[in-house]
Amino acid sequence: MGDMNGKTVVVIGASGVLGGLISEALAERGARVVASAHSAAGMLKAASVAETVLPLDIADEASIKEFSSALRDEVESIDGIVIATGVAAFGPMAETPADVVSQVMAVNATGPISVITHLLPLCREGGESFVLTLSGKIAEIPTAGLAAYSAAKSALYAYSGAAGREIRRGGVRWVDARPGHTETGFADRSIHGAAPDFGQGMEPRVAAERIVQGIADGERDLPSTAFVV
Repeated sequence: MGDMNGKTVVVIGASGVLGGLISEALAERGARVVASAHSAAGMLKAASVAETVLPLDIADEASIKEFSSALRDEVESIDGIVIATGVAAFGPMAETPADVVSQVMAVNATGPISVITHLLPLCREGGESFVLTLSGKIAEIPTAGLAAYSAAKSALYAYSGAAGREIRRGGVRWVDARPGHTETGFADRSIHGAAPDFGQGMEPRVAAERIVQGIADGERDLPSTAFVV
C-alpha cells in the first residue's frame, strides 16, 4: 500500500496527540480519514485532521456497536483501521483498585479488539487492507509499577499476533507498532497514580511518521527497534 491516495482509513482516537499526528500524516498522503473521538471537545479537535468524525466510547460495547453502524452509513468499505487509544495507571499492583484495572484493560485491549472485530467486515478484499495497533514497547518489556498497563498492552500484542495470522488469509495485514516512551503527555493523564520518570522520549511526529511509513511500505511488524532514532 505504497500509495495512500483515495484510501479510506478509520482512526480510533484521532483526538489524541499520536492519533492526530497519524491522521494528519495519512491525510497528507492522500487518504480519507474517518475518525472517532470520545468527547465533544475531542470531536472538534479530530475534525481538524479528519474528513468525518464519529463519537465513540471504546470502553462501552453499546457505543462500539453504534459507532460501527454509523460508520456503515458513511462508507461502503474501508482500507485500514488504526487504533490509537490508550489510558495508563501507575503504582504498585496491591494499590491499584479493580475498577482501575478493568478500565485500563477495556481502553487498551478489549475495547480495541471489539472495534476491530466489528469493522473487519468493511475491509476491502484484495490483500491491501490493514489493521494497525499500538501496543508499545511495554508489551515487549512488562514493567513493575505499571502492571495493569503492561498486562493490557501485552494482551493486545498477543491478540494481534494470533488474530493477525487468521485475518491474513482474507488479505488483511495486521501491523502492531511498539514505540518506546513518546512525548505526548500521555503519562501525565493517567487515571491512577503518578508516572515515574521515563526520561526524554521520542518526538510524537517522528513516531507517527514512522508508523505511517510502515503502513505505506507494507511492513508487517513495527517492533521497538524500528523506532530507534
